[in-house]
Amino acid sequence: MSRIAAPAVDAAPEASRPLLEATRKSLGSVPNLFRVVANSPVALEAYLAFNGALSKALDAKTRERIAIAIAETNGCDYCLSAHTYLGINLAKITAEDAALARKGSSSDPKAAAAVAFARKVAVARGQVADADIAEVKAAGYSDAQIVEIVSHVALNTLTNFINNVAETEVDFPVVRVGEAA
Repeated sequence: MSRIAAPAVDAAPEASRPLLEATRKSLGSVPNLFRVVANSPVALEAYLAFNGALSKALDAKTRERIAIAIAETNGCDYCLSAHTYLGINLAKITAEDAALARKGSSSDPKAAAAVAFARKVAVARGQVADADIAEVKAAGYSDAQIVEIVSHVALNTLTNFINNVAETEVDFPVVRVGEAA
């Protein structure tokens, strides 16, 4: 049971309801994360705007690989479960690649550089070395894409922290941090 309420759409604050309904239309359901964040209409609006804008940055497979890596790094079972499911079923990464993402890598060399860099950003709290920047640039990422990778780390860290604080009930097939993939 979540330590912070995850209200049903009709029990959420009034200002959150249209945002949750839009989420239901877009995703076909309202995952528990959205319901927890809906306790604050301002936070829900901010999260949805940030998430929506970043959906245009990088390809879906790389975004999901980064989300998996950051969830594992930040110890978030909810996000690890959600993004493993979304990565495999929607972005169409392989189960092997989802397992590699948990370790900060990928079977795709370019994506591996992005995922490794994202993990370094999270672990070092942004204090990465010049060599880390050079490595991700050598893999073909532009300055704009490096900013997008860092932005994805921030977005995923936000949801990781919300779910870790709330102990949000996992409503995806459960994947536990630290357990073998």
